[in-house]
Amino acid sequence: MPKRLLDFRDVTAIAGVGYTPFTKNSGVSTLTLACRAVLAALDDAGLPPDAVDGLATHRVGDSAPPSLVAPALGLPDLAWHLDQFGGGSVSHAVVGQAALAVATGMAETVVCYRAINARSEFRMGGTGRGVPVSPEVQYQAPYGYVAPPQQYAMYARAHMLRYGTKEEHFGRLAVTQRANAAKNPRALMRTPITLDDYLAARWIAEPFRLLDCCLETDGACAVVVTTAERARDLRRHPVLISAAAWGGGTSHLSGTAPADPTVTAAAALAPRLYAQAGLGPRDVDVAEIYDCFTYSVIVQLEDYGFCAKGEGGPYVDSGATAMDGELPVNTHGGFLSEGYVHGVNHIAEAVAQLRGEAGERQVPGAEVALSTAQPGYILPATSALILRRS
Repeated sequence: MPKRLLDFRDVTAIAGVGYTPFTKNSGVSTLTLACRAVLAALDDAGLPPDAVDGLATHRVGDSAPPSLVAPALGLPDLAWHLDQFGGGSVSHAVVGQAALAVATGMAETVVCYRAINARSEFRMGGTGRGVPVSPEVQYQAPYGYVAPPQQYAMYARAHMLRYGTKEEHFGRLAVTQRANAAKNPRALMRTPITLDDYLAARWIAEPFRLLDCCLETDGACAVVVTTAERARDLRRHPVLISAAAWGGGTSHLSGTAPADPTVTAAAALAPRLYAQAGLGPRDVDVAEIYDCFTYSVIVQLEDYGFCAKGEGGPYVDSGATAMDGELPVNTHGGFLSEGYVHGVNHIAEAVAQLRGEAGERQVPGAEVALSTAQPGYILPATSALILRRS
């Protein structure tokens, strides 16, 4: 493991979170969504717009960059900004890099945001959107192997064949997260579902049914990152950033691909993340795990060390990830039921849990939260945060 040159455990904090409504048609531009979420996060923290000296986002040509958001907010001279190209795998790296900028004095107050009109406008990766520019796509496209559900379906099938994971395990996760969303007034899908409802849903790409897939959503979410010391003087109880890790580089699709497709980049990242925080899986009270598909949660439960490899399905089926289980997962309903804001709404939910502000879905006594990004399928990278109540 490379030597850490900077130990920034608990040096920075998330001091505010902000949302726009999650809808099927926002009726406004992604620039407007971004500005509204940033202003809402600043209001939550009790800060004026002119306190911001950094902006950060990630996008795939489908959002508003800091170079547009800054002037729209009347910020003439940012000290630091980040416009990260990439999908959900880099969503948590953006916050980690903002924390580094604050910890090193490059900026004092950075707002990280994601704005997306994924339902009414542009969505990356769809078969009707043209072929993405990637060397690997030329070998996949002739077989219609382009959209994320098709790609993830192959990994899910490999897990099923190797470990006996069942469709019902995927279904139990969808049912559990919908039950969480029923307690979340922000969620797009709040009507409870049963396992029979799941099994009756139409196929998308076997073994995935409709209820295995995240919601295409219009909306935006933002978080304010500043020093832990400054955050303690602001409006809300600060949530400390105890660890932030990102990395990857080995693709499952070409080159020196790993032999086991049921192991994600999260397995390599997890030890670095836990070491940075000085914690382990047993210390985590609540987990907001990237759920673009049900399978992505099951495989990450294994790769982040909450259960052994191959036991993710039975672990979910046991009720362990329910609100009253040993590890409540995606307490807001996740991307499957709350809405899909490409990773950032998971971070915001973790903050709400650690502040004790999650209402009916509050996990009692939550002190430590894990929030994760897309685990390294498709794009060979991932990222994650460990957050702690101050």
